[in-house]
Amino acid sequence: MEAIITIVGFLGAGKTTLLKHLINTYVSLGWNPFVILNDYENAALDANQLIDKIPPKSIRALTGSCICCSGINELRDSVNRIPVRTQGVTLIEANGTSDACSLMEFLGVGLNDQFLPPIQISVVDLKNWQKREDHNELEANQIQVSSLIVLTHIEKTSEDRHKQVISELKKLNPYANIITMADIDVSLLSELSPSKNTAQKLEHLKTHWASCSCDLPNLSNLNDIHNICKAIPKSILRVKGCTKIGNEENFTFFERKPDGEIFIRPFNGTPITGPKLLTIGPGSDIEVLKKIIKTIL
Repeated sequence: MEAIITIVGFLGAGKTTLLKHLINTYVSLGWNPFVILNDYENAALDANQLIDKIPPKSIRALTGSCICCSGINELRDSVNRIPVRTQGVTLIEANGTSDACSLMEFLGVGLNDQFLPPIQISVVDLKNWQKREDHNELEANQIQVSSLIVLTHIEKTSEDRHKQVISELKKLNPYANIITMADIDVSLLSELSPSKNTAQKLEHLKTHWASCSCDLPNLSNLNDIHNICKAIPKSILRVKGCTKIGNEENFTFFERKPDGEIFIRPFNGTPITGPKLLTIGPGSDIEVLKKIIKTIL
């Protein structure tokens, strides 16, 4: 039977980084991963970054809905259409605002017999854990029914902070194993059992934040990226974009994390939907994005 592993965690915690690590490791060991990505806006942008690791037919991008509620049927249908494979494993990356408890409650109902009961891995940003102000409740929800918690951004934290966060995580979910990405043994993931922890209810609809995207023309230099990211209101928790810089032939990907950090890296191939700027969070508005782009350019 095939394991289903869902990856959850707050916006910018490192879910996609973990997903890539799992894909690379599984492929190197002869496994056949199938990946499902979910986001409010342009999940294909992240899917594009995986086609050098696994075939496009093994990747499914679900955009415009939340897989823990309005998109659960589409998610379940997508899982049930996954073909039987030798040493198959299914990896699902949920959007950063998912109600992780509801996702696990609903996903396991109505799956084909080829699949084991889904298990959940939560990614926790050690540096920013429970520093989300109005969004702390959502972040806490995302670890409560996980079988495994993976800590990220460890290099930016003190030993005291490390101990404090682990103590808080254990109070919320005493059953989960807590490790770092370097400690993951993928051969043991499929043997994890669904969590026995009792979760607190979350009013999930209040985390259904606005999202939007717009076309992004070529930018003159990398400073334009920084200026665009800084001009976007702080209420918007996640900023992503992909475009060309100057006369470069290849595309460049960038993102602004909830703590304001900006990351820039090469983009793999050509974005399916074309160069885009997208945002997720309260205040996302396409006219605001267009005005910012026009001002910066």
